[in-house]
Amino acid sequence: MKFSRAALGSAAALMVLAACSRSPQTSPTPAETPPPKAVIGAWGFDLDGMDRSIKPGDDFYKFANGKWLTSNTIPPDLSSWGAFTKLALEAEEHVQEIIKTLPANAPAGSAEQKVHDFYESYLDVGAIDKLGLEPARPALNDIAAAKTHADIAKLMGRPDLGLDTPINVSVTIDDKNPDRYIVGIGQSGLSLPERDYYLKDDPALKEIRAKYVAHVERMLALAKEPEPANQAKAILDLETQIAKRHWPVAKRRERELTYNLRTREQLDTLARSYPWKDLLGAAGFDDQKEFIVAELDAVEALGKWFTTVPVQHWQSYLKYNYLVTHGAVLPQAIDDERFDFYNRTLNGQQQKRERWKRAVQTLDGAVGEVLGQLYVKKYFPPESKEKMVELVENLRRAYGQRIDNLPWMTAETKKLAKEKLATFRPKIGYPDKWRDYSKLEIRAGDAFGNAVRARVFNAEFDRERLGRPTDKDEWFMTPQTVNAYYNPLFNEIVFPAAILQAPYFDPNADAAINYGGIGGVIGHEMGHGFDDQGAKSDARGILRTWWKPEDETAFKKLVDALVGQYDQFEALPGLKLNGRLTVGENIGDLGGLTVALEAYHLSLGGQQAPTLDGFTGEQRFFMSWAQAWRELARDESLRNKVMSDPHSPAVFRVQGVVRNMDAWYTAFDVKPEDKMYLEPEKRVRIW
Repeated sequence: MKFSRAALGSAAALMVLAACSRSPQTSPTPAETPPPKAVIGAWGFDLDGMDRSIKPGDDFYKFANGKWLTSNTIPPDLSSWGAFTKLALEAEEHVQEIIKTLPANAPAGSAEQKVHDFYESYLDVGAIDKLGLEPARPALNDIAAAKTHADIAKLMGRPDLGLDTPINVSVTIDDKNPDRYIVGIGQSGLSLPERDYYLKDDPALKEIRAKYVAHVERMLALAKEPEPANQAKAILDLETQIAKRHWPVAKRRERELTYNLRTREQLDTLARSYPWKDLLGAAGFDDQKEFIVAELDAVEALGKWFTTVPVQHWQSYLKYNYLVTHGAVLPQAIDDERFDFYNRTLNGQQQKRERWKRAVQTLDGAVGEVLGQLYVKKYFPPESKEKMVELVENLRRAYGQRIDNLPWMTAETKKLAKEKLATFRPKIGYPDKWRDYSKLEIRAGDAFGNAVRARVFNAEFDRERLGRPTDKDEWFMTPQTVNAYYNPLFNEIVFPAAILQAPYFDPNADAAINYGGIGGVIGHEMGHGFDDQGAKSDARGILRTWWKPEDETAFKKLVDALVGQYDQFEALPGLKLNGRLTVGENIGDLGGLTVALEAYHLSLGGQQAPTLDGFTGEQRFFMSWAQAWRELARDESLRNKVMSDPHSPAVFRVQGVVRNMDAWYTAFDVKPEDKMYLEPEKRVRIW
C-alpha cells in the first residue's frame, strides 16, 4: 500500500522515542515526532526520474520523466508500464492478500465462501485440463444443432453463452429520462479491436488479419472442428462484412446520434427479416415496449444482412466466439492460443500473466463489490476521503470562477452551467451501500460453471432493473479499481479508493503535487460534464440542448481547434492520432488541469508557495501532471489504443495540454524558439 511507507516512518520514530525514555537522566524532554513523509521523494515528486539536460520547452514529458523512461522496462506480462499500471498491480496484490486470509471452510453461501471457492477453482488448472472441453460441450452442441436464422438469433441472445454478436442487446439508462432503465441495442460483433483493422490496407493491419485467420484455424482445430482452415476464412469474411456496416469509432461518440427511441413495432420494421422476437426472447427482453437503438442505420443494415449469411457460417462464428469467451477456464492449450493472438499479437504482451493475477481480475468482474468491502476496510484511511472532499470543493469553486470569466459564453448559458456544476455529486472511495450477491451460486472445483453462473447472475441483475427507477447510489467501478469516471446521466464524478494514492494523491505530499495529480484527475472528470458530449446533458442528466446557439458555435470553434492540434501528433511512424475520437478526453485534460491550477492558487489563501529543491509551486504542479502520466507502451498496444481508444496516449496527455496553458510558459520560461512553443493566438482556452 502506498501509504504504508509514511506509517512505517512514524512507527520507527516512536520506537526511537521509547528507547530514549530508558535513559537514566531525569525528566527527559520528549522528542517531537517528525511529520509523515511523502510516499515519493521528500515532497511527492521523483526528482531522480527527471532528465534536466532537456529543456522543458523542448520536451516537457522527457524533462519531467526522461530518466525514468530510459531506466524502466515493460514487464513481459504487460503491454504497458507506468503510474496507473503500478498502482493496479499493487491493488491486485492487496486483493490477493485479502483472499488468502479467507477460511477454506467458510459457511456455504457466505461472501467469504464465494470468493474463496471462485478463486481456488480458477487457479486449479489441473482440474480444468482434466475436464477438457466437456464443460463447453452442451453449448457447442446447441450451436451445432441450429437449423435456422431464428435458432442463431436465440443463441445470440442467451446470457449463459456470453457471445459478442453483430446486434447487441443490453440494459442501459435512458439518456433523455435518466430515472429509468431501458434496453439498448447497438452494433457489435467484431473480434479485432475496431472496424479499420478489417478495412484498411495498412501493411501492419494486413499482417494482423493474416495472423487472425491462422489463430482462428488453430483454435477450431483444438476444439476438433472439421475443416478449420475453411471455417477460419469464412469467419474473417463474415466479420469483414460486419465491419463494413459499422459506424466509425469517432461517430459513435456523438450522443444525439446514438439516441434513437423506438417502439417494438418500429423495431420490427427497422429490419423486417431479422428475428427480433427470438433474440429478445432469449435475452429476457421480449416484454419490453421501447428500446434505444444506438447506431441506427448500422443496426438496420446488419439486421437486413443477417439472413443472407448461411447458417453454417454463423455456426462457425459462434463456436469460435464461445471458445474465446470461455478460454480462460478451458484447457491450457485453448487459453494459450487465446493469449497468443489477443495479448501477444494485438498488444505485444510477451508472456501470460500469473494465474493468480488473472484470477483476481476475473473475481473483480464476478463479485467485485464483495472484494471492495474488504479492500476499503484495510487499505483506505478515512483521512484520505476527508482530504479528497476538500480538493473536490476547491475544484468546484475554481470551475465556477472560470465559468464566470469565460469570454465566449453568454450570461444565460453561464447560469445553467453553474447550476450543473453546483449539482455535481462526488463519490469518493467506495459505495454507501453494497451489492447483494446472495443469489449467486459459486461451487468449489467448478471454474467453468462459476464463470457462467456469474455471467447469468449479472445479466439477471440487469434484467430485473427494468421497470424500476434508476439507482443513483450505484457505482460502475469497484473500490479496488485504479481509475475514475464521470457519469453524465447522474451528473456524478466517481473516484475509487485505489486511485487515491501516490503519485495521484498523497495526504503527506506538497499541495502542488496533489493539485497537479489528483486535482487534474478531478478536474478532468468534472470537465467531462462540459466536454463536447457531456455538455449535452443538463444538471439533471437529461440529454437536451441547453446552450444558446451562439455558445454552441463558439464552443465548436474551440473544439475544432483542439481536434486539429491532436490530429498532428504521431504515435508511431505513419500513425497519427484521431483528434475527433479523443477530443472529449482532451477537453477533460485541458480544462481539468487549467481548473486544478486555479484551485491550487485558491488553496494558498493569498500566500506565496514555497520553493522546494529549486522548483516553484507552479513548476511542481506541472511536473506532477507529467509524473502522473509517465508510461511505456509496446507498439502493438499503442496502435490498438490510437485506433480504438478515446484517450490519447500518455505522452500527448501531457504535451498536448501544457502547451495550451499560458502559466506553463511563464513557469518554465518557454520561448518562441523552443520546440513545444505554440503562438498565443493558437492556444486553445476552453474553460
